[in-house]
Amino acid sequence: MTALTDYAITRKWPPVDAEAIQLYSLPTPNGVKVSIALEEMGLPYDAHLVSFATNDQMSPEFLSLNPNNKIPAIIDPHGPDGKPLALFESGAILIYLAEKSGKLMPQAIRWQVLQWLMFQMGGVGPMFGQLGYFHHFAGKDISDPRPKERYRAEAERLLKVLDAALQGKDWLVDEFTIADIAVAPWLRTLRDFYGAADIVGWGQLKNVPGYLDRFLERPAVQRGLVKPARV
Repeated sequence: MTALTDYAITRKWPPVDAEAIQLYSLPTPNGVKVSIALEEMGLPYDAHLVSFATNDQMSPEFLSLNPNNKIPAIIDPHGPDGKPLALFESGAILIYLAEKSGKLMPQAIRWQVLQWLMFQMGGVGPMFGQLGYFHHFAGKDISDPRPKERYRAEAERLLKVLDAALQGKDWLVDEFTIADIAVAPWLRTLRDFYGAADIVGWGQLKNVPGYLDRFLERPAVQRGLVKPARV
């Protein structure tokens, strides 16, 4: 691909600004990672809503960009070699944007940032998501208590890991980074959307609640949480 218009997805979601990063997403905990990062980094972007209600994620146009049919995905019309670069997977996109902008992943703490990013990708996201299914979505009607308890216990354990890591610190790695952008939206979803705070020991945590509050107070976070706008 040598031009933005070479991508089939641009026919379903035409660019508003062909020079800006094209974001295809939905305000879910994974989706807002990228919109928040773009807002924090000050990178121009077009936010295109991929509606699950109409199965946009299964459309041929979206699948041409991400064959795994998951949001978010991006196209940067000005990739590393001057040509468009398409990416899916929120963790990969966060790393790319941090390196492109030179922000939110300082070289001196790069590996510490990446370890917490991987902690979220491999643990917090999958485990919180499974708990959400069994506590908030259709899984709550399953009579066998063992699946829900498995994910409840693991979510509680992961929260304790985060609570210990945040002792005496505002952010996970000395300063605000993409690691915080990856982790905090899942904390918000667990507490506010899944309504699972009472079953995972949220009230006994010393540091995580204040950490989430600090995150949500950031103006760029507030803007990113509602991008792309739901219709």
